Amino acid sequence: MAEELPVFLVDPNSNPVAVKIVGRASFQNVLPLKDFLKDAAKLGKRCYVFDFAECTGMDSTVLGVLAGCALELRKREPQGSVVLSRMSERNQALVRGLGLHRIAKLDTRAKEDSDIQGAKSLSNGEMDELESARLCLEAHEKLVEADRENQVKFQDVISYLKNRVAGE
Repeated sequence: MAEELPVFLVDPNSNPVAVKIVGRASFQNVLPLKDFLKDAAKLGKRCYVFDFAECTGMDSTVLGVLAGCALELRKREPQGSVVLSRMSERNQALVRGLGLHRIAKLDTRAKEDSDIQGAKSLSNGEMDELESARLCLEAHEKLVEADRENQVKFQDVISYLKNRVAGE
C-alpha cells in the first residue's frame, strides 16, 4: 500500500495566512510550501499560522523551510511572525531540539480546528535530484542560521549536499 502524499492546505487571503499540514511532510514534498511562502512574502504577508493537528511527521528539511520563513519575517519592518499550533509532543520536541521555538511561537493551547475558508491544496511538482539537493542544503543552512548549535548536528549533511550541488 503506497503512503498517502501529504497535503498543504493554504488560505493566502486570511490574516494571518493559514497553512494546514496533513500527513507526513518531508524533503520530497515541501517544495510547493516553500514556493507558496516565498510568493506570499512578495505580496507583503507578514503573519503565518501553521496547523499541525493532522501532520503525522516531518523531517529536518521541512523544519528548515519553516526556519527560513521565520528568519525572513524577523528581518522585516515591522517584524512578521510564525505560529506553530496544535503540534504533537513529538513534533514539539523536534522544534525545540533545533531551537526553532526561539524564532517561531509554539501555541500549545490551541485546541480548535483552524478555520481555513478559502483553502487551496498546494500541488507537488516533480523535483530532480539536484533541485532536491539544493532545497535540502538551503533548509539545513537555515537551521544553522536559526541556532548555531545545529551546525554540529547537520555539518555532515551540509557538507555532503554542498559537494552534491557543486558536482553538478
